[in-house]
Amino acid sequence: MAFESLGDRLSGIFKKLRSRGRLNEKDIQEAMREVRLALLEADVNFKVVKEFCAKTAERCKGADVLESLTPGQMVVKIVHEQLIELMGGASEGAMKLQTASKPPTVVMLAGLQGSGKTTNGAKLAGYFKRQGKRPLLAACDVYRPAAIKQLQVVGEQLGVPVFERGQGDPVQIAIEAVEHAKKHGNDLVFLDTAGRLHIDDTLMDELNRIKQAVHPHEILLTVDAMTGQDAVSAAQTFNERLGIDGLLLTKMDGDSRGGAALSARAVTGKPVKFCGVGEKLDQIEPFYPDRMASRILGMGDVLTLIEKAEQAIDIKKAEQLEKNLRAGRFTLNDYLEQIGQLRGMGSMNDIMGMIPGMNKGALRDAKFDERSMNRTEAIVLSMTPGERENPAILNSSRKRRIAAGSGTRVEDINRLLKQFEMMKTLAKQMAGGKMPKNLRGLLG
Repeated sequence: MAFESLGDRLSGIFKKLRSRGRLNEKDIQEAMREVRLALLEADVNFKVVKEFCAKTAERCKGADVLESLTPGQMVVKIVHEQLIELMGGASEGAMKLQTASKPPTVVMLAGLQGSGKTTNGAKLAGYFKRQGKRPLLAACDVYRPAAIKQLQVVGEQLGVPVFERGQGDPVQIAIEAVEHAKKHGNDLVFLDTAGRLHIDDTLMDELNRIKQAVHPHEILLTVDAMTGQDAVSAAQTFNERLGIDGLLLTKMDGDSRGGAALSARAVTGKPVKFCGVGEKLDQIEPFYPDRMASRILGMGDVLTLIEKAEQAIDIKKAEQLEKNLRAGRFTLNDYLEQIGQLRGMGSMNDIMGMIPGMNKGALRDAKFDERSMNRTEAIVLSMTPGERENPAILNSSRKRRIAAGSGTRVEDINRLLKQFEMMKTLAKQMAGGKMPKNLRGLLG
């Protein structure tokens, strides 16, 4: 995940500061030197690093740090605040798209070829569809082989209609797409424009002609987080020659450094509005500077965790489960349902990383085996309805049949049943208002 290496380096720096108790200016200078190196290694733009460290060092040398009872924590607080400022500021929050007073709102997607523009533009349309909007995707990339087909495939998977006119004039296609949206009640139009391997005059001329023709309410530039400083340079050029309103960072799950995310906003002065965080078509998130800064510094991200839970959890099913628990019933069907909802929230490592105070080193060592969830699902689905309701009837022959049907071993089934019994006991205790002894001990 993005910022993993930067987060590790900063955690080590701050650990040293906390262990020293009182700090002097030399301690802070050493810490800032290490912060500078950490940012450069994370592929953050040199000018951005220089300015960031100068501002942070100036604040850290103030009396509020040197005279504080916990100066190490004060330095962390200041770095946290400066990171938020670097990525957009606390007041920026998650920047929303500018909307039209009279629909449709037109969003123009621009970016270099290979930046993930088509897929992430479709992801964005799917995101707004889940918010109750009626988006339309418009295929304005008429040059790249199979670009139109790619947009149609992802559009169909997301249930979002695609407007296309083959290999025609992209400017005319954009105009017709907006008219089509007006006639068919689409309140959002996403224009998937052509990219190039490198910025050239022909590309910029075409993009500017589309801009002049349809007057988009928002121009979003897709930036591949894995291309580092090249992405920052491209963002700067697009902003100067086209004029962009915001950034959509792609492939944030593929670069552990994350420097492009920190640099692009600072260099262009334009907010990061969304980021793609995985390959699946629902893996796109609004970008919150304060939440990302907290993740980088290992402070967790409870708000995003709650939002992911709200999206993944079916309220009606959760209410039914609560009724079952109060009645003392917890079946393998319930167990399977909980696993499915947990998986819907994303990678277990990412979920655990959002919990404040979670040790990053421990997370790396834990290496959650996502395949174990697949095995659990296969085992439960290979059972009869009666076996799921009452696993006590599972004898040796039934277990052998289930193992053959699920491609697992009897040992795997026994392990699952043991885990299920533990979960069932815990569920009963929690439903009855009793705190398990091991949890009581942890909580004092």
